[in-house]
Amino acid sequence: MVELQSFNKNEKPSWCPGCGNFAISLATKKSISELNIKPKDSVLVSGVGCFAKLPYWIKSYGFVGLHGRSLPVAQGTKLANKKLTVIAYGGDGDGYGEGGNHFIHACRRNVNITYLVHNNSVFGLTTGQYSPTSKQGKVSKSSPLGAKESPLNPIALAISSGAKFVARGYAGDINHLTGLIKKAIQFEGFAFIDILQYCPSFGHDIKYYNERVYRLEDNFHDSSNKILALQKAFEIEENKNDRLAIGVFYKSQ
Repeated sequence: MVELQSFNKNEKPSWCPGCGNFAISLATKKSISELNIKPKDSVLVSGVGCFAKLPYWIKSYGFVGLHGRSLPVAQGTKLANKKLTVIAYGGDGDGYGEGGNHFIHACRRNVNITYLVHNNSVFGLTTGQYSPTSKQGKVSKSSPLGAKESPLNPIALAISSGAKFVARGYAGDINHLTGLIKKAIQFEGFAFIDILQYCPSFGHDIKYYNERVYRLEDNFHDSSNKILALQKAFEIEENKNDRLAIGVFYKSQ
């Protein structure tokens, strides 16, 4: 059995106190170790953003690349050595903004990697500009009159682009998130998880999400039905209470 401690490093993360990245990092280590994957058999790939330092602080192979470009590197790594467990990381700015085109085509190609996006609806590294998933009207440094665009819907985009494993996790529920990541790693194909991440410095705090998050599995959701999955994905745009579903929206081989 691979111990979680085997993924620990001596260096300490420099994220802000209370950042959701700490929880996502822990869920990553728990997932890999519980699947009995050794550090030497795993590769973590990231781009640019607060999340992107994660490969520095987990003991495995890692690659930190360009803004929005973690997916091409991760796909190339997997194609070069299919025995490796490859996890790519993105942010809502990095992955859905700069890396949006790579995201769409990764869904289509279905290369056997896992893609985890840290979604806090703000550009945290550059101190608070609005991002592709920010709500319309959000006032920030880059939108003093309020963001004009409607927010991107990552779940609906992934499903409609051809992804066969589409889920949403929450950094505030580590056990649930760990289970989702394990399922994604075990899935034979491109597996995508949009992770709701609290950002106490520039975005929503953990209380905001705790009041809104609920588990799909508690509502008997049929993840094999693409139409139902899309309907559930659009719930975030239609409901008035900002209810946020977490779990597997769609899974199909």
